[in-house]
Amino acid sequence: MRDVCLTLPTNRECADTITAVGAEAAYAVDRFDVRVHLLVLDSADPATRARHARAVAALPAVDGVHVHHLDEDAQRAFLREVIDRSGVAGPDKLLDLMLPDAVSYGACTNRAFLIAAALGCASVHRRDSDSRYQWLHGEPVFPIEHELATLGRRAADAAAAVAEYTLDPAHADKPVALVGASFVGELSVDIGEILELDPEVYHDVVALWAPTGASEQEKRELVAQSFVGGGTEPFTTDRTVLDRPGIWHIDMCNIGLHHEVYERVPLPPATETIGSDYFLHHLVYDATLPGVTHNRHIVNYYTPERRTGPGFTAYQLRYAKFLLSMLYLHPVYAEMTEAGGALLDEQHRVRPEAIADSARRSATTDRAENHRRLAELDRCYRQLGGKYAEFADHLAPRRARLLDEAQADIEDFALLIDAWGPLVRASRTTPADRLPGRVRAGSTT
Repeated sequence: MRDVCLTLPTNRECADTITAVGAEAAYAVDRFDVRVHLLVLDSADPATRARHARAVAALPAVDGVHVHHLDEDAQRAFLREVIDRSGVAGPDKLLDLMLPDAVSYGACTNRAFLIAAALGCASVHRRDSDSRYQWLHGEPVFPIEHELATLGRRAADAAAAVAEYTLDPAHADKPVALVGASFVGELSVDIGEILELDPEVYHDVVALWAPTGASEQEKRELVAQSFVGGGTEPFTTDRTVLDRPGIWHIDMCNIGLHHEVYERVPLPPATETIGSDYFLHHLVYDATLPGVTHNRHIVNYYTPERRTGPGFTAYQLRYAKFLLSMLYLHPVYAEMTEAGGALLDEQHRVRPEAIADSARRSATTDRAENHRRLAELDRCYRQLGGKYAEFADHLAPRRARLLDEAQADIEDFALLIDAWGPLVRASRTTPADRLPGRVRAGSTT
């Protein structure tokens, strides 16, 4: 029997999502020979956490489903023990990278990876708080069906579980490392209003994340496929393809990753930066590891606070930092693409030192392109006027700090990769029955 981790990181109210993901966990143990650790990593305020705790307590008791609801104090206690066990240098710095005092999409998922290692899990399956499942014939459409059917299996052996097998035979002996789909509904990045206001400005704003030197045609193609997910077509029947994964059609709200990937390389721990949790998509693809792309898309929606007042400012700042992060990530992606299968060892496992070295080299990239990105973003937002022009005023005095933070983020990523192996090994030796916030199987308390 495999242990797997179905995780829901959140910093906002999502009691209904907890209930829905709990149903997916129950579905998984009914359909597969697995034990599911439902892991809710809760960074919400105390009142919201209390509502989440009630939602967790109300989940039906299901044999084989173990529920863990951890607030940040519990997560910090676990991380301190792991970091101390690991013996790595700079423990306080590592704790800050793993549990920063700011929103970090990469760091919250990295915490799930380490806790999954402590629980002996073979895979991590991530869902998000602002998502729902599609329904067909009165039943929810759970992505974990395809994730558990193929993850970790030799690609040639997993072929029978998919509709299409188009993988190059050269990769048939490699394990399926990633399984995922996308979303239907609103854009994954909350900039749809810009498209409504001015399509030309939308093009310019989205094109800013293109690699330095990209042609106009490449930028148009990038804009066309960015943030749109699976479109609007509702689910009617399964479509599954086993090949190198279609990373443009896989989102972090709808993904399963094999432990041999995330236990080798973490996600960038950048703070206040959307998209910082997508690095492993590129790594799996470039390293020539197989993946399954399916169409059990999640339903995406937005919570209102992203579009007004401080919530709007915070979200647009995270988008700006995403654009700046590309100065450093694109060179790493380019080196990974060039290396291809050389990123793997003889056992088809990722060589983390190659990624860390690439990140360190990237940190020395000239900042001129990021100065241009900020100037162009300023122009676009001022052209839109209203709250966007106000955001441009907010952004202007922060430019120097943001440029420094973007460089520090890639340096921190290299540091965390170096420490990741010892952290994973230390997590494996942390007794699961001492994991803070543990709820025994079938418990409703």
